[in-house]
Amino acid sequence: MKRFEVRVRDADDAELGRISARMGLSLNLDEMQRIKRYFMAKGREPTDVELQSIAQSWSEHCCYKSSKKILKEFVFGIDAPQNMLVIKEDAGIVEFDKDHAYVLAFESHNHPSAVEPYGGAATGIGGIVRDVICMGAQPVALIDPLFFGPLDYPDEKLPEGVKHPRFLFNGVVSGISDYGNRIGIPTCAGMVYFHEGFVGNCVVNVGCVGIMRKDDLSRSRAKPGEVLVLVGGKTGRDGIHGVTFASVELTGEEESRSAVQVGDPITKEPLMHAILECNARGLISGMKDLGGGGLSCAVNEMCHAGGCGAEIQLENVKLKEAGLNAWEIWVSESQERFLIAVTPEKEDALLEIFDNWDVDATVIGKTAGGEKQVRIYLDDEQIFELDTDFLVACPIYDRPKVVRKIEVTEELSVEEPADYNETLKLLLASPNICSREAVIRQYDHEVRAATVIKPLQGLKGKETHGDATVIKPLEESYKGLAITADVNPSYCKINPFWGAASVVDEVCRNLTAVGAVAHSFADCLNFGNPEKPDRMGDFYECCRGLGYMAASLGIPFVSGNVSLYNESAAMNESIPPTPSILGIGLCEDVRECVTVDIKETGNLLYVIGDTKKEFGGSEYYRLKGVDGVLVPETNPKVLRRRMDALLRTMRNGLIASCHDVSEGGLAVAVCEMLIGGDIGATVDIAGISPKTNMRYDYKMFSESNTRWVVEVWREESQKFEAMTKEQHVVKIGETEDDKRVVMSDAKKELVNLSLAEIRKAWSGEVC
Repeated sequence: MKRFEVRVRDADDAELGRISARMGLSLNLDEMQRIKRYFMAKGREPTDVELQSIAQSWSEHCCYKSSKKILKEFVFGIDAPQNMLVIKEDAGIVEFDKDHAYVLAFESHNHPSAVEPYGGAATGIGGIVRDVICMGAQPVALIDPLFFGPLDYPDEKLPEGVKHPRFLFNGVVSGISDYGNRIGIPTCAGMVYFHEGFVGNCVVNVGCVGIMRKDDLSRSRAKPGEVLVLVGGKTGRDGIHGVTFASVELTGEEESRSAVQVGDPITKEPLMHAILECNARGLISGMKDLGGGGLSCAVNEMCHAGGCGAEIQLENVKLKEAGLNAWEIWVSESQERFLIAVTPEKEDALLEIFDNWDVDATVIGKTAGGEKQVRIYLDDEQIFELDTDFLVACPIYDRPKVVRKIEVTEELSVEEPADYNETLKLLLASPNICSREAVIRQYDHEVRAATVIKPLQGLKGKETHGDATVIKPLEESYKGLAITADVNPSYCKINPFWGAASVVDEVCRNLTAVGAVAHSFADCLNFGNPEKPDRMGDFYECCRGLGYMAASLGIPFVSGNVSLYNESAAMNESIPPTPSILGIGLCEDVRECVTVDIKETGNLLYVIGDTKKEFGGSEYYRLKGVDGVLVPETNPKVLRRRMDALLRTMRNGLIASCHDVSEGGLAVAVCEMLIGGDIGATVDIAGISPKTNMRYDYKMFSESNTRWVVEVWREESQKFEAMTKEQHVVKIGETEDDKRVVMSDAKKELVNLSLAEIRKAWSGEVC
């Protein structure tokens, strides 16, 4: 007897709560009562497999029950420009040229990485790659924004069960590099950010970009009369309750380790080839990767999308070990698996290709018309029968929210530095500014030989950070994809609306800095417990900020993910609001892209954009031990005008190098450019806000939005000034033979440092 029933029809509220807790369903009382009513109407008790399946489909991770209303209001409704192909499924599919589309996906793997950092991060990469493959695309780039507590966090302050940030950091970076390198996909963009708010719950976001012929698009649906084939890795107990575990606060309990999947990049690599070959030969009717919820969500969602039902023979699923319960097989999130729908006449050809690649492929069922029900059999005994409409009709909540009232008009004042040399060196050495070479070099960002603009740019051995990377995805075309990802959680913690708006501004600045036109966004929204009104208020304001910017710019969000409950019971605090944004830009000719490193002596330096008294969340104020109150604001209309103007100067060949102004302000941006070119410069900041009598530290370290530093070829300076006369552009200096940076305000010298001193601080040798 394989059928195990759970008594819910006569259960009182207390017993319903106990059932949810005992079975690890993470469902609240209202949801359990809804399930009870459903089975009372059916006149029978649910099986354990059915309850577990409902819990997967109704988890926060899968159905966005706390966030969907707000997303619909601000994020989902942004229309793509006319004639721009956008398809939104497991990943976003966006037009690249008349024959090709690029595919992007962006997700979180926070809870698994906090429990087991190496495996959690590795399987995050594995999952996001599957999202792109199942659209029929070849992955071409990986992206990894990462957020941790300070690496020097005192051991004695860590509560029991919370892992040290350095352990998490090392494990996550190793997991990403090992997995990405082994499957041969370059990890070429991302960020690392440190903040005490991530001590109890690190945030690991992963993205993937792919390229495909439009004709090869594979939809995530099944139709009546098709065969369902499970391909890839075997099914085990790893990853059970992954999505329900991600839908509650972290407890630090080691029993959560079983919810973390085990990745297998050696299986993934031939699996990718087999799937893409089958798709190219037109054998695949529909396909979905087995991520959150495993077979349960994949079968239910594909059948619901295609308006059909299915019959599954569960004994056909290949297992890693004997003795798995039926419900474990059904909801396991074991990695490297896809569900493929194929018409009967193409079944043999598809199985033959997987056999040739030495990858498991097993027929586990078939679809049927008529009733939209999924039925599961185990050794001829029926153990499951549910309507797909009920499974996907998850509860949608309008959670109580408290929106903070922020009515600050003047920034907090701190004492001006006595020694600007020392302040600049400390900023360059700060954890959120200093060199990321130690991380970047662990990733193979050169594999596939398509990374034209790399994450580190400049002279060999002198490289600095770039603003975006550029991929040339097609051999026969010079058209490129610019890729970047950004967020400043410190801004969002102080002011979630302007903090989120600043993310979009910076992503657009980064793409423009390499000569790309910002084209699409993907979002990964990382927040705390949505059942707490203040967390929900921050989520609301961040979404409002994202929508305000993206709608005004006319750039759509084509893919995304929401990760809630990112807080630790042990630390009793939420992470800072962290709305990560992945930005994609189009470059018509990669040979004309611009990099960040200074190119020649004798060229002129300009800053584009207004510098304001905005220090809230800045690295300068962090150095001073102050949060500040005024985070940088932004105007999307001004951003659009300045991006267009800068791009026109680039197309006319006027710009030698370009860098956006972000963490650390103007002084840090200039230093980073000089580091990469190994060239000195004299800078005079007197022309910045000359009418406001602004203090030197504001001019040098403010992180105001919509600003770039550009190096203009000397002979093109007049043409540059004429083309940008409608913008706020200030000449601040020129590049020099002497390998020093000298910064002054009129006749007052503020900074005089050698490039060697600057590079030493930035490389982490001076902290």
